[in-house]
Amino acid sequence: MNKIQLIFHHIFRFIWNLIFIISYPILATFGLVFIGMTYFFSWISRMLTRIKRKESITEITIPEWGQLSQDVDLLEAKLYKQIMFGPSCYAVRRKDGVPSVLEDHYFGKKVNVIEEGYLLERWNTVEAKELPDFDVCLYEPDEDRLTPLTNIKCFDWHLAEKEKNKLCFKWFDGTQGGEVSVAL
Repeated sequence: MNKIQLIFHHIFRFIWNLIFIISYPILATFGLVFIGMTYFFSWISRMLTRIKRKESITEITIPEWGQLSQDVDLLEAKLYKQIMFGPSCYAVRRKDGVPSVLEDHYFGKKVNVIEEGYLLERWNTVEAKELPDFDVCLYEPDEDRLTPLTNIKCFDWHLAEKEKNKLCFKWFDGTQGGEVSVAL
């Protein structure tokens, strides 16, 4: 280093040391105050927990059978699995007590009533990483028959139109959409 660089080096080092010496007590005081406040609020929290501990016993509720849809009185459902930030799947049975093919599968909450029966969303898997993977099925309650119509890999689908023996489903997965026509 030449003499000018050495002089600048010593000047900046002196200024840096001066700033550090002046600001150190302020920073240390802030640290001690912060730690003191943390201990104070922790102490208050412990006191409140002791007072409230007897009242805060949580109960785990077991899902019960309830109506699957407002439109359908024949079917009732019980929550089987809730996907975080997503849909829920249900075990479904008939309210009249008749053993049914529905009891072997899991279904979504979406039910559409048509003349031929009920359109149900049958889940092919309950593993969150493999979803969405649904079969739209036609359940005919008189014959207790479940007929898969089409496979849809998206949560957002609906019955767009129904002609005599043809159903048109539309779906949208957030980036793209489409439609599927199915003959009954």
